[in-house]
Amino acid sequence: MSSQRRESATKARRLDKTHWLYLAVVVGVVLGVLVGLVFPGKHGFAASLKPMGDAFIGLIKMMITPIIFCTIVIGVGSIKKAATVGKVGGLALLYFMVMTTFALGIGMVVGNIIPIGSGLHLQDAVYKTTAEASTTQDFILGIIPESMFSALTSGNILQTLLIALLTGFALQKMGRAGQAVLTGIGHIQTLVFRILIMIMWTAPIGAFGAIAAVVGVTGWAAIGALGLLMAAFYLTCALFVVVILGSILKLATGFNIFKLMRYLGREYLLIVSTSSSDVALPRLIAKMEHLGVSKPVVGITVPTGYSFNLDGTAIYLTMASLFISNAMGVPMDLGQQIGLLVFMVIASKGAAGVTGAGLATLAAGLQAHRPDLVGGVAFIVGIDRFMSEARALTNFTGNAVATVLMGTWVKEIDAAQVARVLDKQDPFDESSMLSHEDALLGAADSDDAGTPLALGVSAGSTDPSGEGRVPARV
Repeated sequence: MSSQRRESATKARRLDKTHWLYLAVVVGVVLGVLVGLVFPGKHGFAASLKPMGDAFIGLIKMMITPIIFCTIVIGVGSIKKAATVGKVGGLALLYFMVMTTFALGIGMVVGNIIPIGSGLHLQDAVYKTTAEASTTQDFILGIIPESMFSALTSGNILQTLLIALLTGFALQKMGRAGQAVLTGIGHIQTLVFRILIMIMWTAPIGAFGAIAAVVGVTGWAAIGALGLLMAAFYLTCALFVVVILGSILKLATGFNIFKLMRYLGREYLLIVSTSSSDVALPRLIAKMEHLGVSKPVVGITVPTGYSFNLDGTAIYLTMASLFISNAMGVPMDLGQQIGLLVFMVIASKGAAGVTGAGLATLAAGLQAHRPDLVGGVAFIVGIDRFMSEARALTNFTGNAVATVLMGTWVKEIDAAQVARVLDKQDPFDESSMLSHEDALLGAADSDDAGTPLALGVSAGSTDPSGEGRVPARV
């Protein structure tokens, strides 16, 4: 099959599996708003549709434990492999951890400055809060499960996190003997995400019921609150890319973020059309090599960054959490916010999300720290699709900047070539993409699009550097 035909077939498959779901969610949101406005009142028809949203959240909560366990084990278990590639791997992992934490902090700061979700009082409308565990001592002791396996069935996310971390570190110590276990967990993760994708096809129904119930009680206030959240999130992502990433790039390398973004313009269009940054992975690898970064640095940094450097997703997680807590009239104090931030730093590693993984990680964070707020996730479902482009674009830009930084810090970059390329004196040869895209599509043919492939244990991994790896959707 020719490259063009393979690309056409793959795009058609993406359209069937992804875009129709997104379209259905949008339709569900619009219908929910209309029903809420036409049938208002706490005891009206719209409010009675709340169980639809509850059912969807119940299905998402059902998947939290296996998702957290698999992604943390694979993420921690594969860090040693990435770090052993040398200075580039270790430096990249350190940078990714710092930047993801910083992105989470930025989301927390903006979420506290802008009153997102305030004034909705969803706890009086459709979502009822429950009592929380009381003392700090009870909270800490509650992290220790009765048995290793009870942590996977009790629904306590912090217990699951503890066991997952211990398992991941144990697999690191086991070396090659632990690789078989890590591969097996990778297969389980694939199964778990397959089930999650199936569940996500009920998202239009869940979004319809949740939005209808909330709008039916709060009216136009709910619509305005969702609009403010989206605007604040897009603004935060833009500032993060331009100000934070742009400043780091300029200070560390002397290069201009806007010129780099112009160079990646075609990839941005591709990401916007699919709401996924994984479709641009082979192009990013090829373009970074053409830019002047050495092949080994690109081969290590880009694939690893697709799992460990999710800046846009990090911003989304903290802002969505603050929105839900404010909307339900029980805002989190600073201590709870910091605790949630620490959890998200760990939970987001290795959790390069397929459709719905972001919602699952968000629900997991709330389940661990504020279980009374998990029901509010249903309210986010309706606009999650509208924020996915900003997440994907921010993640992609963060990985492009990271690659240039790694090349500069380890002195594996041709600065003169970078200057020529960014000044449009040496245009990228699109014909060079044939081999890269054939490699990606070949891996996709052996493992259906949308399947998460774990770092270091994926079918797409061809060497320790991760070159050729096809990540899950972000």
